[in-house]
Amino acid sequence: MADQELATLDTDAPRAQPRRVGAPEPAGSPWRRRLLVLALVLAAVNLRPTVTSLGPLLEEARSDLGMSGTVAGLLTSVPPACFALFGLAAPRLARRWGPGAVVCAGLGAVTAGLAVRPLVGGTAAFLAASALALAGIAVGNVLMPVLVKRWFPDRVGPMTGGYSMALSLGGAGAAAVTVPMTDALGGSWRVGLGVWAVLAAVAVLSWPVLARDRTGGAAPEAAPAAGPALAPATDPAPARTRITKSPTAWALAVFFGLQATAAYITMGWMPQVFRDAGVSAPTAGLLFAVTMVMGVPLAFVLPSLAARLSSQGPLVVVLGAFGLAGYAGLWLAPAQGAWVWALLLGVSNCSFPLALTMIGMRARTAAGVVRLSAFAQSTGYLLSIPGPLLVGALYQHSGGWDLPLALMAGLMLPQIAAGLVAGRDRTVEDEI
Repeated sequence: MADQELATLDTDAPRAQPRRVGAPEPAGSPWRRRLLVLALVLAAVNLRPTVTSLGPLLEEARSDLGMSGTVAGLLTSVPPACFALFGLAAPRLARRWGPGAVVCAGLGAVTAGLAVRPLVGGTAAFLAASALALAGIAVGNVLMPVLVKRWFPDRVGPMTGGYSMALSLGGAGAAAVTVPMTDALGGSWRVGLGVWAVLAAVAVLSWPVLARDRTGGAAPEAAPAAGPALAPATDPAPARTRITKSPTAWALAVFFGLQATAAYITMGWMPQVFRDAGVSAPTAGLLFAVTMVMGVPLAFVLPSLAARLSSQGPLVVVLGAFGLAGYAGLWLAPAQGAWVWALLLGVSNCSFPLALTMIGMRARTAAGVVRLSAFAQSTGYLLSIPGPLLVGALYQHSGGWDLPLALMAGLMLPQIAAGLVAGRDRTVEDEI
């Protein structure tokens, strides 16, 4: 049943009209295209501050809320858990209400969660408020590639790069300015986290017009573009097949999960690694920001480059090598080479926009992208849940970072292997 719902998400238009597989679905007039770009950018900017604003203030939050290292590890595992759980629901919600409406509601949840989180007094309530914001982020994670594929099918690489760059900018900005802003506003970590609700509220305002569009902006009467042979929109084959039969889908899920593991360990614990090495809290926040800001230019360049390559395997290997070098540096000399290690890990974390680009390239149609995006992201986030929790437990029980860093470096090897398989020039429709 779930596959039937996923397969019909992009068929709200009348079914009697044939279309080409993968045919472009224009976004409409120029003003509408500009509005869509603005909305995508504002949404993307708000898909990271919930997580990256907490890392620089994690020590203060732990002390105030009475968190142990293991519980703090659980906190860093909440994002992938929410992304997996609510990401699975995104296609069904989008089919019922339209992807624009679901993303708009998700941004509302982000705003509410960020506003409530600083007001609570206990760990459980803090986790619940965080989960509300992360649920909103989860539906955006799944549906943003869908909206790009449907509105800009001939510019998947550049548009993916654009919103990935905005996503990285939002994460880097939150990492860089949270501590200084907290100090300027009186020094309370609660105020420093709460102000990010304002940015999320601004993003919500750009989505109501798009939220009324149930078809994702597709024009049923649009002329087909050159592409593969005609396939009737009523073809029942997608409903009868399962995405789990595709080796490429599984490889993408594993690659996505392992890069998410690395990313959320970095976002949750990297400032603490530097602080334990003797780096001051403001400098640790800046180092973390360097890691995040590397994704701004690279997130724009990488998807366009990946879209020009028949296989994305070489990019996977290069990014993995940067990650291994960064972890080795943190293990050998965390404070002495801190800026270099932060830069190397920032490059490695650009596996995320690469994974999003491969999702768009490994399926021929918008329906295929919906199914692949939901499966790869939800399964991947499920796979990533134990990583941050295990790092927190190892940190608490070993009293240092040698074992956690060895774990992070070790996980980079299967990430590279899965990425090589996921980057092969083929589509999931050919395999299922």
